[in-house]
Amino acid sequence: MLERAGEDTFKYDLHGGHGPVNMQWHFFEQSRLPVAVQTWEFEPGGSEGWHAHSGESELEELYLVLDGTGRMHVGDQTYDIGPGDSVLAAAGVEHDLLNTGDAPLRILIIWGPPGEADFSQFGSAKAARAAKAG
Repeated sequence: MLERAGEDTFKYDLHGGHGPVNMQWHFFEQSRLPVAVQTWEFEPGGSEGWHAHSGESELEELYLVLDGTGRMHVGDQTYDIGPGDSVLAAAGVEHDLLNTGDAPLRILIIWGPPGEADFSQFGSAKAARAAKAG
């Protein structure tokens, strides 16, 4: 399957943030992975809005910056982020994302219920563990 950048995009208001987000949900209702994979684009000054995912709607979210600059608040931490940076918002932790630049902020976001998967049999998992160990 192939999905082109910008296919089936839509405007969506997130969690009381500022301005709608231009969103693409990659392989919606096609992928069997237990996560949502989306591309979000915030206009300058746009934000997601403070929120947390807990209780019955518990979610963990991974944000990866593709283009632009922003500021991410996660709990009591604040991160200035740019291309290639990633931030993890754990389930139940309040967070928000703001475009601080003068160009669109493009994010790849992967979200879903927290859980565990064992990837230890793959060589890349062993290499990642070694890289983290220093």
